[in-house]
Amino acid sequence: MEQQAWDIRLVALDLDGTLFTDQKTITPRTLAALAEALRRGVTVAPATGRPATGLPDALLALPGLRYALTSNGARVWDLAQNAPVAEFLMQKAQAEAALRVLEGYDCVTDLFVQGRRMSIASQLARMERIISPAMLAYMRSTRTEVEDIYAYLAASPALPEKVSVVFAQNAQRAEAWQRLEGLGLGLVLSSSLDKNLEINAPGVTKGRGLLALAQHLGLAKHQLMACGDSGNDLAMLKAAGLGVAMGNAEPAVKAAAGYITASNEEDGVALAVERFVLGR
Repeated sequence: MEQQAWDIRLVALDLDGTLFTDQKTITPRTLAALAEALRRGVTVAPATGRPATGLPDALLALPGLRYALTSNGARVWDLAQNAPVAEFLMQKAQAEAALRVLEGYDCVTDLFVQGRRMSIASQLARMERIISPAMLAYMRSTRTEVEDIYAYLAASPALPEKVSVVFAQNAQRAEAWQRLEGLGLGLVLSSSLDKNLEINAPGVTKGRGLLALAQHLGLAKHQLMACGDSGNDLAMLKAAGLGVAMGNAEPAVKAAAGYITASNEEDGVALAVERFVLGR
């Protein structure tokens, strides 16, 4: 990329595989770069498939951190006001149809509602076998058990944000993906981790969430930078004026990016923020 002056005022950052190392930590250099960007008045927003309750304490402790794109953009959240900036939720019938497709698979399924992860109680015994060791502690600490997910969905006064699944085998994920597409509901299907499948309402992506936050802040496309590594980051990188792919990103993500930084194990986010935001 040719050297040019950048006026980045909003930085959207995927978490797993991007901001996080493989051990789900954020390096001191990365935290320092984000803290300096925030000090200069730049908006830094985690952009994650996780619900609002899944944001890491290390990020929440940064002075000035106010916004987050959660559930793949289904909820743009104002952390200071504890209220949504924008919401793009699933209809209950869409969520139920997706859940019905997933019945019978060897998987762990969650329904995201009001920033919480509602988990099917009968599937939780599978977690030790299916969930990767790096994600297990997070998964355990953020789940609320539900005996009957359909009864819960029907009784909930709130619409769901998304459905998230981790399969025991990628072959099962591929089959379920095809069946979900066959429903003809226009659901947005994506993946952020091995054996993972994330299901959002039609048209709902991190890119849509990023543009909603930009509109809220009165920012133009050229003032947006987004960093990511996986399929659920593609729309966000395309929506930003500067899309940054991690060195460990999937080939399609690298192809869509305007710049490729170092990997998540090599302070890739810090390097991109230092170059394009801090001008170092």
